[in-house]
Amino acid sequence: MTQLLPTNPCIIVIALDFSKAFDTVRHHTLLDKIAQLDSPDHIYNWLVNFFNGHSHQTKYGNVMSAFKSISASIIKGSAIGLASYIVNGSDLHTVSDGNDLLKYCDNTCLIIPAINVETRSTELSHITEWAKRNNLKLNLAKTHEIIIVDCKLKQKLPEPVEISQVQRFNVIKILDVTIINGLSLSPHVQSVIASCAQVSYTLRVLRAHGLCDSALHTIYRSTVVAKLLYASSAWEGFANATDRNKIQSFINKSKRNGYCSPDLPDFNNLCTSMKVDLFNKVLKIPIHVLHPLLPPPPVIHSDMVYNPEHMTGLYQKEPQTLWIVTSSSECYI
Repeated sequence: MTQLLPTNPCIIVIALDFSKAFDTVRHHTLLDKIAQLDSPDHIYNWLVNFFNGHSHQTKYGNVMSAFKSISASIIKGSAIGLASYIVNGSDLHTVSDGNDLLKYCDNTCLIIPAINVETRSTELSHITEWAKRNNLKLNLAKTHEIIIVDCKLKQKLPEPVEISQVQRFNVIKILDVTIINGLSLSPHVQSVIASCAQVSYTLRVLRAHGLCDSALHTIYRSTVVAKLLYASSAWEGFANATDRNKIQSFINKSKRNGYCSPDLPDFNNLCTSMKVDLFNKVLKIPIHVLHPLLPPPPVIHSDMVYNPEHMTGLYQKEPQTLWIVTSSSECYI
């Protein structure tokens, strides 16, 4: 979206909702798509065996129903549940050039720049037909639209006309991150802090029942800090100084109350550390989903000069090739 905004007055984001998506995936359709993957035959045969022979039985009191065979549905919480849904949706593409689909399991967003605003109905019709072919149903009543605009623009431009059956909102939640049409993160920060405050109350109760400080600090790190940093690599750059100060004030209050360790880093350093850790994983794990997005590693020559004060990491990926991570999470050679 940030790449499209400089050349478009607005961006249309349509958050799609598929009714009971995991429960309606047909096994034979999924297996046909898995067969097209470049995977060993024994893996495919194992998946065929896994999805065959499923049945369902209902018990009410002492009465048991007969077994009913199941030819659809994948278990969302199973080890292959999410991967299976990703494969099932792999053949869903946009119709018009310039539009894009962001797919994360059953959370799918249609991104349309302003120049393609007239293609919204066509794209939704295409997605509806794809859903029918795959035994899914696009629930238009829960499909929401938001118009993302650049809040720095002084002139307010008219918004596109609403399309039928799709509600338009100024605030939308995507993968538990609250976004408003001006790309402000204030509602998300307020929501996260409110959720963390509930955890703080739980910590107070636990301490009253005798839980030691070290255990409290561990719980705080695994719950509150995890909530504060959830997807922060994606939204932290949009947070303004006020939002950051609110989060830091909450952390400072937690330190005063003894819920977390006094040496817990501040919010900015926590975010930086998490981004560096993510970059290291992407860099060092060739099968990481983000690894293909890395640029070709440049070669360092002996006569090249760098400033060591700006470095937070130096990694050797190939002979005579070095990646340098700076404090701003950028790569300099």
